[in-house]
Amino acid sequence: MSMSFSLAWRLFKHEAKRGELTIILLAIVLSVASVLSLSLFSERLQQALTDRSAEFIAADSQLRSRGPVDEAWISKAADYDLQTAFQVSTRSMVFAGDELALSDLRAVDDAYPLKGKVKLTDIAFGEGQAVERSPQPGEVWIDSRLYQLLGIDKGEQIEVGDATLTVTEILSEIPDAGFSVFNTDPMLLMSSQDVAQTNITGPGSRVNYKYYFTGEPSQIDAYYDWLRPQLNREIHRWTSIEDDDSPIGRSVARAEEYFLLASLLAIVLAAVSIAVAAQRYSQRHFDPVAIMKTLGASKAMVRRIYLMQICFITALGIVIGVVAGYLIQQAVVTLLAGQVEVALNTWYWRPLGIAVFTGVICALLFSLYPLLQLFSVPPLRVLRKDIQATLSSKALQFVFSGSAVFLLMWTYSQNLLISSILFASGILLVISLLGMTYLLIMLGRKLGSGSMGSWTLAWARIRRRAMGNSVQLISFAITIMLLLVVLVMRNDMVKQWRDQLPEGTPNYFIANVTETQKDALKEHFTQNDVQYEKFYPVARGRFVGINDERIRTEITKEDQEVANDGRQGLGREANLSWSTELQRGNIIVDGQWHDNWQQGEPVPLSIETEVAGRLGIELGDVLTFNVGSEVITATVTSMREVDWQTLQPNFFFVLHPKAMESFSATYITSFHLDEARKSEISRIMAPFASVTLFDVDARINQLREIIDQVSMAVEFILVLVLIAGALVLIAQVQASMDERLQELAILRTLGLKGSSIRFSVINEFIIIGTVAGLMAALANEFSLYMLQTQVFQMPPSVHVEYWAIAPSAGAIVVGILGAIGCWRLLSLNTSHLLRKMV
Repeated sequence: MSMSFSLAWRLFKHEAKRGELTIILLAIVLSVASVLSLSLFSERLQQALTDRSAEFIAADSQLRSRGPVDEAWISKAADYDLQTAFQVSTRSMVFAGDELALSDLRAVDDAYPLKGKVKLTDIAFGEGQAVERSPQPGEVWIDSRLYQLLGIDKGEQIEVGDATLTVTEILSEIPDAGFSVFNTDPMLLMSSQDVAQTNITGPGSRVNYKYYFTGEPSQIDAYYDWLRPQLNREIHRWTSIEDDDSPIGRSVARAEEYFLLASLLAIVLAAVSIAVAAQRYSQRHFDPVAIMKTLGASKAMVRRIYLMQICFITALGIVIGVVAGYLIQQAVVTLLAGQVEVALNTWYWRPLGIAVFTGVICALLFSLYPLLQLFSVPPLRVLRKDIQATLSSKALQFVFSGSAVFLLMWTYSQNLLISSILFASGILLVISLLGMTYLLIMLGRKLGSGSMGSWTLAWARIRRRAMGNSVQLISFAITIMLLLVVLVMRNDMVKQWRDQLPEGTPNYFIANVTETQKDALKEHFTQNDVQYEKFYPVARGRFVGINDERIRTEITKEDQEVANDGRQGLGREANLSWSTELQRGNIIVDGQWHDNWQQGEPVPLSIETEVAGRLGIELGDVLTFNVGSEVITATVTSMREVDWQTLQPNFFFVLHPKAMESFSATYITSFHLDEARKSEISRIMAPFASVTLFDVDARINQLREIIDQVSMAVEFILVLVLIAGALVLIAQVQASMDERLQELAILRTLGLKGSSIRFSVINEFIIIGTVAGLMAALANEFSLYMLQTQVFQMPPSVHVEYWAIAPSAGAIVVGILGAIGCWRLLSLNTSHLLRKMV
């Protein structure tokens, strides 16, 4: 064993000096560094974004209840080192002299909020400033809308139920105000200690109780495991930040999926480069292995020597890769400081474990087949150089490589869908490229005969090196395809994010606009140079029946996960709208829009596809709604896909105006006001005091900020993947050096000019790069379609421009890399070439 170790170490140092192990080392370093840097950066970015997202529920998790919960439940949270806060919310009339208004009343304790900040302003609709306190007993904070409706000043008193409280602050924003523009009641924040004297939580009141929890994820999970058996699905609902379905939550979730995709592709590219480099290393050591066997070395001894070498290079690569990955991540964080928030106060062990595991798997499984070939070299090769390794089954290589790729994908992602899509795309591409290689061989037989020009010589070399070129073609094509997938997904996602919040996005919504106010408001906006959107009629109704079958109108989230008696409803009131004009961003996917309805036909209705699927609604079903004291029925005639990423009002149900002709409509619309004009909002809205104003500017700014941060993080990931792709291309060029050395020596001996040889080599790479780029572009479309529709929930799109860009880029990049890689050989004269062959 000591002799094997000594020989392995001496051989390792010798090969390291000659640079034989450089590509394998770089590939292992890159795989480990990319996985560690991407994973660590992603974990820290995700934690930062999670903390930001947690601000929108004012905690890490919430327990919502229709009644007070057992105090022992809250006390138990302290055993898990959780911080807690409390809120009671209801809707109640508020009186100030002769004025009154229905308000969204929220009573909180001193610990509220656990995440995020309450913001106050000195003037109505002014810029908010964060504070570290909550309302004290005897005082209330009211928002700008309620301040405007009641017409009072700070220091005056208002009546809330049976209590008289003093208005001390104007409320600008609370963390968990919600993102819906239909939450139109003005808000009042008070101390939970004043709830008892108001008597607003008595029998018949609709009161919601919220309990907030913050702590380490493991602690919250452990507490919820203890709490879950005691929850009543009809009364309680547990909510965490993972349940965030707001535009911000969806953007963050989509970015995390992209990080995952890019990381997987970086791993695959690095693994491919290891396989290529290991193959070349194995072939170059056929003669040394044959000599060792001739001198009496056993097969077991040869196996130990070379396995130790792989262990040495793997250990060195992992160490360097871990250090490089950490430094890369730190450098990126430093470069993006002030632009991307990253949580640096926590070290995550999972990325380190995955990085080490990736290095080991890449080095062993992708080197296994070349090593088995090396071990099978017979001693007779010392006398006959034409004798190759006895192990030649390509099926083993595909099994080892394929298993390694899928294992890495699945281990890293824990996402079978993404792993399967990428793996299936790769298999289809390989099969297609094998067929393309056959066609190139056939074409090379025709174009490779005749006069000895550079193009003719290139085609002849493609035909002669059919097997080697097929491997190169597959590697180049897979590399280009994976780079295209990352690049196109990045462009499509960032574009979609930007498009959902273009400049001039409405930052104010107004509701409760009556029919008589609508035209006057439009004229008023025009006179004040305010750009407004379309006015949508709105009515709140309760969805109560499908085809005369009564449905459950109030359900909890947990109920959706288990079977129950009776069909489920929305669990809340629905916002109904009616129009014959299809709303922007809505697409009819089934049935027909109701703009051609004729008198005597059933009154039509259009429903959003996801709600239809969840509630089991199909075309032709008759839906029943209670709107006030009226019963409305309508027949489903179309289903719509709705782009919920836009911040315009969208509706689950859109009816024909015929169904709502007996109702007096109120309208909702939106408008944009520049930052410089925000101080004018009170003056602009003063003539319409009864109209409800909803300020979403703060939410829009937060969403834009997160999108900008995620976009910059995506740029960093793209760079790492491009580096991994370049390493694969370089490894492939290096793998063919030995065979090219012999070809060049023979051609120089036969008197062929150096310029013709150089151009023939470059043309060969150009042909291979062009074909690889074309096949990669076609495979890219399949991968993107599956990823966009099945993973990222994006509308599919065809990227025809890449059908031209990919072949051109493939020809240029592969041609340049081939020329650079072969330039040293091409610059040698005939005598030097012959000496290197010996």
